[in-house]
Amino acid sequence: MTDPQIALSMLGIFILLVFLGFPIAFTLMALGIGFGYFAYFDAGRMWRAFDRLPVDADSWTSFTNWIEGFFNNRIFDLFINQTYTVMSNEVLTAIPLFLFMGYVVERANIVDRLFSSLNVAAKNIPGSMGVAALITCALFATATGIVGAVVTLMGLLALPAMLKARYEPSFAAGIICAGGTLGILIPPSIMLIVYAAASGVSIVRLYAGAMLPGFLLVGLYLVYVVGRAVLKPSSAPRPTSDEVPDMPKVEVFVMLVKSFFPLAVLILSVLGSILFGLATPTEAASIGAMGGLVLAAAYRALTFQRLRESVYLTVRTTAMVCWLFVGSYTFSAVFSYLGGEQLISEFVTGLDLTPLQFLLLAQLIIFLLGWPLEWSEIIIIFVPIFLPLLPHFGVDPLFFGILVALNLQTSFLTPPMAMSAYYLKGIAPPEMRLTQIFAGIMPFLFMVFLSMALVYLFPQLVFTLPEAIYGK
Repeated sequence: MTDPQIALSMLGIFILLVFLGFPIAFTLMALGIGFGYFAYFDAGRMWRAFDRLPVDADSWTSFTNWIEGFFNNRIFDLFINQTYTVMSNEVLTAIPLFLFMGYVVERANIVDRLFSSLNVAAKNIPGSMGVAALITCALFATATGIVGAVVTLMGLLALPAMLKARYEPSFAAGIICAGGTLGILIPPSIMLIVYAAASGVSIVRLYAGAMLPGFLLVGLYLVYVVGRAVLKPSSAPRPTSDEVPDMPKVEVFVMLVKSFFPLAVLILSVLGSILFGLATPTEAASIGAMGGLVLAAAYRALTFQRLRESVYLTVRTTAMVCWLFVGSYTFSAVFSYLGGEQLISEFVTGLDLTPLQFLLLAQLIIFLLGWPLEWSEIIIIFVPIFLPLLPHFGVDPLFFGILVALNLQTSFLTPPMAMSAYYLKGIAPPEMRLTQIFAGIMPFLFMVFLSMALVYLFPQLVFTLPEAIYGK
């Protein structure tokens, strides 16, 4: 076999092991080191350790020199260097801080207060409870960026309230599942931080570029919720005074001030400090983490148990992302050294695709990968395969990143592997069927595809803010 064929075998084995359920990060590391040992094998370098042996060397000395000779391979140097590179990456330092902010906010009962106040404030809007749930999901997803946490918490909080208010179960489920994925796209998105580290695109430009597409998607969701409530009132009945009490406007405003505005101010201060160059992403994330602690303390929800849980979850998730990067960097370095990346590049460029056809092909592959894989694995492992092809097709990596962020919404919403549906099913009432959740998700999935089409047709949705703030 030629080296490029070995590289493709390496990729095929990885995909097979992923489908068999092996841990992805350690599978990447094992394959990278295993195939890398072959790729970088140097018999002279290995036997050089034995050349230093004295003639009368004992068996223990011979054994230790044999071990030294075995490990005298450049793949181990590469693995150590890649690990150091990941751990010292300043962009990735923001991830644990943003995660900590989200987990603290999640455990401080802020979301409960937020949904209750928005529910009262939006009472006269058609589909008011759905609108309140969607806005709460958007804000909470923005603060955490963890889809499972948002869908689970909002499923426990908003789903019983909507079902009690006689909402169609599928409609209520679709709102929560779709709203819970918004943190992938809307800054301060952890996914965009990971894409920035993988692609070399400025994180501040990515954040600015994601703002309008993010608001566009939220707007499409809200239009659908309100429109369905107007056209089919039985799917989202207006709440009665028993379900949502009538309150004077002043009291409603006070409720919003106590719940909505503190969280909104925290998110806006973090984003604003990044977008306007007042702080680096890591410094802004530190502000967010401290702000989350202050909010939790202000709501008298900052206990040692909750703080310990937040720290534990932050460390666990951060470790997963970092080891994915280590494994991916090692795997991709060996894959490229064997000629796999060049082989794929030559194959794709040889297809004589137009830029639109290339984008459709890339997005279709990412869409399909979203069934078995999480967004982090797609961004870290497979997106870098497409990045070297972007200059050939004249595609801006910033524009490509926003399309990918939109596309990854579908990885949580597309049956049969719609993870947001399974998150919700795990805490939904027993009588709610998985097929009902899938049915409720489908209209929101269409909105994601519509938003991707609009972004392609009107690319200034991506470029307007970055160019206005930072120039071309």
